[in-house]
Amino acid sequence: MPAMGFVPNVVTFTTILGGYVSRRDMVGAKRVLVGAITVMDEIEDSGVGANEVTYGVMIEAYCKEKKSGKAVNLLDDMVEKRYIPSSALCCKVIDVLCCEGKVEDACELWKRLLKKNCTPDNAVLGTLIYWLCKKGEVWEARSLFDQFETSEPPDVMTYNVLISGMCEVGELCETGRLCDDMVEKGYSPNSFTYNVLIKGLCKIGKAKEGIRILDEMFEKGYLKNKSTYAMLIEGLCDSVEDAEMARVISMSISSGDINSDFWDLFLTKVVGDLDTGESVLDRILLENAD
Repeated sequence: MPAMGFVPNVVTFTTILGGYVSRRDMVGAKRVLVGAITVMDEIEDSGVGANEVTYGVMIEAYCKEKKSGKAVNLLDDMVEKRYIPSSALCCKVIDVLCCEGKVEDACELWKRLLKKNCTPDNAVLGTLIYWLCKKGEVWEARSLFDQFETSEPPDVMTYNVLISGMCEVGELCETGRLCDDMVEKGYSPNSFTYNVLIKGLCKIGKAKEGIRILDEMFEKGYLKNKSTYAMLIEGLCDSVEDAEMARVISMSISSGDINSDFWDLFLTKVVGDLDTGESVLDRILLENAD
């Protein structure tokens, strides 16, 4: 272009950069990135400053190639030059870090971004909380949640991610506090919230309390999934609650939320148990006689 008297600008370079990144099927990802890096160097050498779009294209390319270190360096450079990355771009970098097991580095990156006046975002927080909970670091996730709460109210999805993590490790008291806090903030628990609570209760041997949650779901018209009933049946089998078991099965039959896996579980766990199976089956047949 310069030989023809044309002076390339940032749009020209960014377009070429985007072309390198999108042509991954031509010569493989590594060569594409080398080509993209060359264009990035040319941008700097020509005196044409890269803009937020340029940075975004390059950072996404590194994320696709799972090169978290280079993506983080470019993101830091972008912020230093007073460009504000989008929430989606931050999420991609943080997700790549977390996938590589660098959850602490991801949290530190998020804190650096906040100090540079990047707007706090539920999508980023939800991603960090998900990965912290996956590592079993639920209290670190709770601490991060509390820090975020001072600047922007968490949304229902963020609450649900943390509630799910707490349920997985049996922290039902803390889960209850989170649900209460959620309601106080004006949010209503949704189907996901209720199903996670039922799963958590069944996991610690409190399937009977899970039925109370199921009743509440029916009252509020929330969707139950097929695994909800299966979890309750399995939990009730362990505690030998015949009457409650029959009621849950009848509820599942009347709602139509059952499949072959449910019947396999029913036949194996309930009917196959000679001590309780007959009485439970009799109750179900009587309740569904009409």
